[in-house]
Amino acid sequence: MTASVRDDLLAAGLAVFDRVGFEAATVAAIRTRARASNGSFFHVFGSKKELAGALFLEVLRHYHAAILAALDPGPDAEQGIDRLIRAHLDWVVNSRREARYLFEISRSEWGEDVRDAQRAQNARLAEGIERWRAPLVASGELLPMTPVMFVSQLIGPAQIFCRAYLAGRERTDPRIEADTLIACANRALRPFDRINKQ
Repeated sequence: MTASVRDDLLAAGLAVFDRVGFEAATVAAIRTRARASNGSFFHVFGSKKELAGALFLEVLRHYHAAILAALDPGPDAEQGIDRLIRAHLDWVVNSRREARYLFEISRSEWGEDVRDAQRAQNARLAEGIERWRAPLVASGELLPMTPVMFVSQLIGPAQIFCRAYLAGRERTDPRIEADTLIACANRALRPFDRINKQ
């Protein structure tokens, strides 16, 4: 079975889940959209739930790649905060269907099957951010805090704003708030005297 069949099924799954949600989606609808036979579907995925988990990991990988790309080459504290927040906002807007799946549609009941793989992907993201962050904490450019607290202060406010956008409660492109989100993150993550030296 070629990788393109798998890719076609994942793309079809994303489109169907986005249109009708996980519960209402059927293998038949996914197969029809992918133009795949029943045998082809079940050769690649054992169930709709298995496809959904594989799709979650694929979308998560794309999101993490976009975030880590913002740190290459390694920026200073101010640039890094700016780039990371803009990367998050850009990915949500430019990959809206994927973002909605990752942040709104994915389900905990099938997520258990991919939890270990998800943890491994999250660990790689955390390591990438920490490689950039740790020297800046050591030099006093960033405030000391746990990695989890850092990411929550960095991406959390943007994530809340983006969830409203993805759910249709907020129609405005979230990127128009980038400067405000970045200013707030700088106040939360950097020493006051370092911010005022800019």
